[in-house]
Amino acid sequence: MSGELYERHRAVLPDWLALYYERPIEITHGEGRHVWDADGNRYLDFFGGILTTMTAHALPEVTKAVSEQAARILHTSTLYLDRPMVELAERVAELSGIPDPRVFFTTSGTEANDTALLLATTYRRSNQILAMRNSYHGRSFSTVGITGNRSWSPTSLSALQTLFVHGGVRGRGPYAGLSDAEFVKACVADLEDVLGQAHGQVAALIAEPVQGVGGFTSPPDGLFAAFREVLDRHGILWITDEVQTGWGRTGDHFWGWQAHAASGPPDLLTFAKGVGNGMSIGGVVARAEIMNCLGANSISTFGGSPVTMAAGLANLTHLLEHDLQGNARRVGALLMERLRAACAGLDVVREVRGRGLMIGIEVVEPGTGRPSPEAASAVLEAARQGGLLIGKGGGHNTSALRIAPPLSLTAAEAEEGAEVLAAALRTAQAMADGSEEVAEDVGRSAP
Repeated sequence: MSGELYERHRAVLPDWLALYYERPIEITHGEGRHVWDADGNRYLDFFGGILTTMTAHALPEVTKAVSEQAARILHTSTLYLDRPMVELAERVAELSGIPDPRVFFTTSGTEANDTALLLATTYRRSNQILAMRNSYHGRSFSTVGITGNRSWSPTSLSALQTLFVHGGVRGRGPYAGLSDAEFVKACVADLEDVLGQAHGQVAALIAEPVQGVGGFTSPPDGLFAAFREVLDRHGILWITDEVQTGWGRTGDHFWGWQAHAASGPPDLLTFAKGVGNGMSIGGVVARAEIMNCLGANSISTFGGSPVTMAAGLANLTHLLEHDLQGNARRVGALLMERLRAACAGLDVVREVRGRGLMIGIEVVEPGTGRPSPEAASAVLEAARQGGLLIGKGGGHNTSALRIAPPLSLTAAEAEEGAEVLAAALRTAQAMADGSEEVAEDVGRSAP
């Protein structure tokens, strides 16, 4: 069945539309932290549809909200008053930390970042954008232009002039050997130097507090607060891309920017993914003066639809009432501890990093430290065979596994997933060592 569907997929969809696994799987249904494929195989889901199934698969509160709203009306557009949209906007505005906030809903994180760029460049009357090296902000023409990760940036053409600065990757690059304080100081000096090359005023800095596609890398806490002091001197706006880091996933904070809060909240905040738990919701929060700077009419046909807003409200309410941020902190710490223990002594692993339930494992060629996409793919395949779904990513000089389960993950499920992942990593190590017999044995032993 999956093979036949794969052939049909290849016949009508683009070649560049990536699929995981040598034999791609069709996921047919899910419940809690588990999903099933078309062949009846059950998997523990440690990737959540790319960090999107935030609370749980088939969460009863969300499915009920969607069903009840769909039975009333599916669509109206932003040309009419929309009670669920207003109610969700009120909740998001209050949680954002931005003073005098306004919220605009979109259908994706790409579109949210697109809107933030439109607002910032219009408000500042400049097409110059600061972005982080190794970053990813979406697949539209404008967001590809500010993406500092060549694997996800297929063209250099852009209406924006983008200036890339250091700071998103702590463990590699020219500043890797510095202490945290020295690292921040060097990155601030780099920012100042880049601004010295800019023509006129720069519109904004856009940054992910934890880089998602880039392999779950992050700077020391406080870097963006130090950047903010420089930005404020020049009147430059700060856009925090919380598409992957928002809603408590990092455990320590509800938003990623709060790890850099010494200089206050950002000017604009973009969000998506988890708030909809699979429904298409994205958006921007900005100070009123910035949000209202557009001098032309604008609407959204599908952003803020009654059904998606009802789902978002139910999902956000569940997350807050069940303290899933706290669960991400507690269970994430347990999972990190187990994974670091499992990776100790494995030459194929360079680093285990992350916060909360946003964990990255950087894999390399043993003895060289060079990135190993082959090892990452081997772990991905072995984990699937053991009943675990994970993701992968990385920049031009890294290859990383991405672990981001729903925030309701239990301690027992964390232990189970860590055991499967440990076996998969031993498989990759055995392959790197050239030991086929050990690799096969490890694969068989995976639960």
